[in-house]
This record gives sequence, structure tokens and C-alpha cells, in this order.
Amino acid sequence: MTSSDQTARLDAQYAFLLEADKLKTVERANQIMTRERFENSAEHSWHAALLAVLCAPIAPDDVDLCLALKMLILHDIVEIDAGDHPIHILYNPQEIEQAEAKAAQRIFGLLPKEQYQSFTAIWQEFEAMQSPTARYAKAIDFLAPALQCIGAQKQLVEERDIVEKNLRSGRAFRIKDTLPALYDFTLAKFENRATDPVMEQRYAYWCEADRLKSVLRATPIMDGSRPENSGEHSWHVMLYTLTLADQARGDIDLYTALVMMLLHDIVEVDAGDNPIHGTVTPEAHRAQELAEIKAADRLFGLLPTDQGKALRQIWEEFEQAETPTAIFTKSIDRAQPVLHNLANDGGSWRVYNVTLAQLETRVGDKISRGAPALWPFIRARVEPWFIAHNAV
Repeated sequence: MTSSDQTARLDAQYAFLLEADKLKTVERANQIMTRERFENSAEHSWHAALLAVLCAPIAPDDVDLCLALKMLILHDIVEIDAGDHPIHILYNPQEIEQAEAKAAQRIFGLLPKEQYQSFTAIWQEFEAMQSPTARYAKAIDFLAPALQCIGAQKQLVEERDIVEKNLRSGRAFRIKDTLPALYDFTLAKFENRATDPVMEQRYAYWCEADRLKSVLRATPIMDGSRPENSGEHSWHVMLYTLTLADQARGDIDLYTALVMMLLHDIVEVDAGDNPIHGTVTPEAHRAQELAEIKAADRLFGLLPTDQGKALRQIWEEFEQAETPTAIFTKSIDRAQPVLHNLANDGGSWRVYNVTLAQLETRVGDKISRGAPALWPFIRARVEPWFIAHNAV
């Protein structure tokens, strides 16, 4: 691939990733578990993907878990144009189908041609719900809102009425045989009956993870209206990983990479976010590291022993950044905030008085290590901003 072809490809991928950020402003009908606010479709997509990974041990044998994650990462992107459609409100299904198909064509059409075709095919397979993997992903998507309502700090009568109808006669009921263990668990939780203790452990972890939606980052979302939270950030870097996997140095395990991005900030539930351009003393770094280890002990310890150990190993692999997969995902985690700040006339660079030299050292070197072509692409776009603001 020539240099100009590489740049054109990255331009298209970046245009798609920039547009996808708008999913963080699509409000859903259900609230996050603290009842602070309504959930958005980006953080819902992340939380549903987490549920899919947690339920992997009860997934049918013919489910492709990597493909299921791709489906859940992509499934609601069409809502940027078509909006969300709560299950308790009547809509014309044909109008929704047409609006979503048009949205898919426009939004996925921003990508290079073969990625446009690939992402569209994944989304269409999910919507058709004919394959075992699509049925699994749909079951997760249908049951996640009910589980979120049941796990909320305060129960709302109107919301419980919607959940009950969904579980007894709605779309969740219609997929009860697709993932019976999760359906039965959800219904038992709703009815306040005894549940499977292993599923209870997974659910406890999933509920704790919901708190990541309240952890605010230094970087704003791309429209500049508010800070990004760590839940929607985790979804966006999963999408970055999927979209930019072809930019990785060497071979990576895509499923592991997606799970890394899914889990990489989970410890912030206890330890909080640590802005890369914030306090950078060795003492501060060590204190944050210890806080994150303590958080990992508690959070992964909520899960069944074998599953907690396996997922923690993936989290630790990311933190150590020694394998090709972890090196690549670290580079993606560094790249996404840079492009956010550029879209917001400096964003957190202004807050922390960041210079281009600091960005090169703290961010550029790590991006280059995992995705060699990505940093030159990004640097060429951010350098004019730093020059204009005398921050070279």
C-alpha cells in the first residue's frame, strides 16, 4: 500500500470513528443503575458486550464469541440517524427498518469499501437473527435492559411493568429458549426468587461495572458538550480496535484485543480515572497502580473463580503491554483521546498545558509501538494546533 493510499484509508476510518462518537448523545429510555440520568446507546453497547463475555460459559457451542462482540459493538450505531425506539412505545416496524438501513448505508459508508461491506454484513446478520451467534447477541441485547432495571438502586413501578411485559410476552420472552439460563435468571431476579449462585456472581460483577458510566474522564466527547465517561470510552476504543486492527504491528488476537478494551478501565469503578497529562510524579503513578490492583482484587474477585482469574489475566496482559495484542490495544487507548482533543480545540491539552513534545513522549511513542502508521497520521493533524497555540 502506498503512503497516499494508507493516508486515504486512515482518513476514511477516522471519519467513521468521529461520526460514531455521536452515539454517546443518543439517549435511551432506561436509566443507569444509580438513577442519576438516562443511559446513552454507546455505554449500553459496552455494557451489553460485557454481559456477552460474562455469559460465554453458558453460550451455545455454535456461537462465535468474537463475532457476537462485533455485533454488539456495531448494533446500535444506526441510532445516530434513526434514534432509539423504546419497547413500550408503538412504532411502525417497516419505517424503523427503512430508517436504520439508510443510516447503516450512510455511516458504514464512511469506511473503506471492504470494511463498509464487512461491518454492514455483521449488522445485517445481527438484525436478521437467523444465525446462532446473532440469536445469542440479540438475547443479550434484549435481556440487558431488564437486568439493569432489576439491579438499579431504586425500583420504579412503571419501569417494572415494562420489564414484566417484556419478560412474560414481549421480545425477551420470544428468545427465552435461545439463552435459557440467562432468561430464567432474569425472571427469577424479577420475581425475587432464588437464583443460580454462579449466575449471581456474574450479575454482581456486571452491576458493579455499571458504575463505570459515572466515572468522568478529562477528555470531552467530540461535540464538546460534556466530559466522556469511562463506560462509553470503553465502547469507543473497542470500535477503534475493530476498525483499526489492520494497522496493528504484527499479528494480534482480535477477540482478546476486544476483551482487553472491554475490561481495561474496569478498575476505575474504585480507583477513578488517572488523566495521562495530570499528575505524573513517580509517587502518584505508584499510588494509582496500587489503587488499581486493589480494585482488581475486589472486582474480579466477585466472579466465579475460574472466570475471574481468566478475565483478570486479560486485564493484566493489557497493563503489562508486552504481547503484540496488548501493545496494539495500548496504542489504541492512547490514540482515541488525542483525536477527541483535536476535535474540541485542544480539550484537556488546554487544561494541563500540554506541549507537542509532551504528547510525542507520553502518547506518540506508545501509539507508534503498536500501530506504526497511526502516529504519523495523527501527528500531522495535531501539529498545526500546537503551533497555532505556541505549544510546540
